[in-house]
Amino acid sequence: MGRLESMDTFIRVVEAGSISGAAERMGVAKSAVSRRLKELEAHLGVSLFNRTTRKMNLTDTGQSFYEQSLRILADVLEAELATSQIHSELKGRLKVALPLSFGLMHLGPALNNFLQLHASIEFDLSFSDREVDLMQEGFDVAIRIGQLMDSTLIARKIVPIRAVMCASPNYLKRMGIPQTLGELIRHQCLVYSLMRDFENWHLQDTAGKLHTVKIQPFLKASNGEFLRDAAIKGLGIVMLPSFISYKALESGALVPILPEYSRANLNAYVIYPQTRHLSQRVRALVDYLVEYFSGTPYWDECLKSK
Repeated sequence: MGRLESMDTFIRVVEAGSISGAAERMGVAKSAVSRRLKELEAHLGVSLFNRTTRKMNLTDTGQSFYEQSLRILADVLEAELATSQIHSELKGRLKVALPLSFGLMHLGPALNNFLQLHASIEFDLSFSDREVDLMQEGFDVAIRIGQLMDSTLIARKIVPIRAVMCASPNYLKRMGIPQTLGELIRHQCLVYSLMRDFENWHLQDTAGKLHTVKIQPFLKASNGEFLRDAAIKGLGIVMLPSFISYKALESGALVPILPEYSRANLNAYVIYPQTRHLSQRVRALVDYLVEYFSGTPYWDECLKSK
């Protein structure tokens, strides 16, 4: 049995969750799938699964081999498409890591539209604010927000991200509106706990001068939508990306504070390893996202008059 066929059988077992399930999907005997899997493990000299009477779970080595096998087979498909000059239809798997709130609120609709244009693409989407390891976890691309620290990655800017300090009218009536950055230390602040150095807000003024402001976290959370809702309830001042807060700002449920200050140099990027061959489908996705979000983001329209 060829190595590519072995990888394909292994992937099907993983995705079906069992040998019998994979055999049924492949239209072959269960014994044939079992034999192929045993031959693969014997060839590799490792166990790919922890087997119980009820289920098969990947070992750490099996998980790594699964991710690598997906990439290899995807590249083989890409090579076949390029060689046969079939460029009219994109095919193959795209594993993409997306930030949770931005992914669900704004990237989700964009990706759904992309899939309508390219129905043969197989998306595997992971929504999480965790910073994934693209190579180790088998991601083709990831979308990240912030300043990129990893120089081994290639990044293309999708859209600028603005952050807005805001609070509910009820909170400001009760606690007063801060007139200077220094007054923030006396206020209840709601902070995004996954942000580095969350006890300090790093801002720049309209002249581009940088300011670091010490704040007292009243509430910490790892999700911006939760913090937005807490601010609407009057629990404190929050600094949120406008893509999360824009509807609350439009309705007046939240009011901007000290609008002459903003968080500096935040962008959303699509990134991929520079050692990774940029497949036709990855290139198409990157170009599509850049075009989709070109111009002023629709969620920033409400800030023009603020």
